[in-house]
Amino acid sequence: MKRVVSFLIIMAFAVGTTCAEYVVLGAEQTKEYLPLLRGKRVALLSNHTGIVIQGNDTIHTLDLLLQHGIQVTAIFSPEHGFRGTAREGEKVASSVDEKTGIPILSLYDGNSKRPSKESMATFDILITDIQDVGLRFYTYYITMLRLMDACAREGKQFVVFDRPNPNGWYVDGPILDMKHKSGVGALPIPVVHGMTLGELALMINGEYWLTDSLQVDLTVIPCKHYTHQTLYRLPIAPSPNLRNMLSIYLYPSVCLFEATPVSLGRGTDKPFLCYGHPNFNAPRTEASVYGPAITFTPNQSTQKGRICDGVDLSGMSEEEARKVGFSLRYLLDAYKHLNMDNYFFRPFFELLVGQDYVRKMINLGKSEEEIRACWQEDVVKFKEQRRPYLLYAE
Repeated sequence: MKRVVSFLIIMAFAVGTTCAEYVVLGAEQTKEYLPLLRGKRVALLSNHTGIVIQGNDTIHTLDLLLQHGIQVTAIFSPEHGFRGTAREGEKVASSVDEKTGIPILSLYDGNSKRPSKESMATFDILITDIQDVGLRFYTYYITMLRLMDACAREGKQFVVFDRPNPNGWYVDGPILDMKHKSGVGALPIPVVHGMTLGELALMINGEYWLTDSLQVDLTVIPCKHYTHQTLYRLPIAPSPNLRNMLSIYLYPSVCLFEATPVSLGRGTDKPFLCYGHPNFNAPRTEASVYGPAITFTPNQSTQKGRICDGVDLSGMSEEEARKVGFSLRYLLDAYKHLNMDNYFFRPFFELLVGQDYVRKMINLGKSEEEIRACWQEDVVKFKEQRRPYLLYAE
């Protein structure tokens, strides 16, 4: 099949921006993209986060496109569904948008996470407008990747309305060994890649990461007045258990508990803001050096319905969480208190962390500093590899 190699990048460098109120999202720049869409059948990959400010109100990108007379023929929805209410991993059936009557084609229905030939025939251009949080195991980019792949095969145009990355100021963590490729890790990138979806789409294309080294006809509409040092606060929760900015900053580290018997608070009022286990062997008055003791009963996922003792991270300041960044400290703390050795880890752990050596070094009693040293050179190389695809000043 012929590879499509042309793409358009509308550059939007900005220096020194620190306030999210000055950031202009890709979806807000109608003058830049409406000429691309007129007279075409358009599909939209989005969910509840695809909103823009219009006057004193917010409006979904879908409604904005329809206001401008764009023919939207299909909506693709990722994990959590178009309305963003489904839990992690929950199957979401295809449906019809009640407001507009446009078909919603779920890519998380339990049958296939790839679009069908029939759905691909319903449009000429596909737009991605969704709020990511910049992590390898946060699945929205994987949905984008699959749609890019399908569009490349079917000769469809692909457009990204870019949005800031709330974890975009740093790069850290092991790079995925592709033998551990899965539904929670699809590219050879670090746990925290520091890129927007627009930048990542350019890198996917430029590094020939699509199937059979195809490239898609790609257009990115970047944000204005945004840099990788911009402190961007999300206007809406990106998924049900990331309810505030502190949880978003802690998520890269605390999510590793998904591959252990430790609960990270799903089903409580502090998801990703605490961790614990029924046998957490620590003084009740001082559970660890990282936060005060907490007792909670999760009603989702690990340790569902069991009383857990553990650590409360919800009192940490956002500034401190940003300073810590991606860390193994909480994982090592729970590993020490539970004293389970290798029974602490499940096979899913390598899919999340991306490499075999992390589990092995923890079992050998290595410190976080010793483990981190193993991925530092890879992070440096990745930052150089991604540099040609960055749209915003570092």
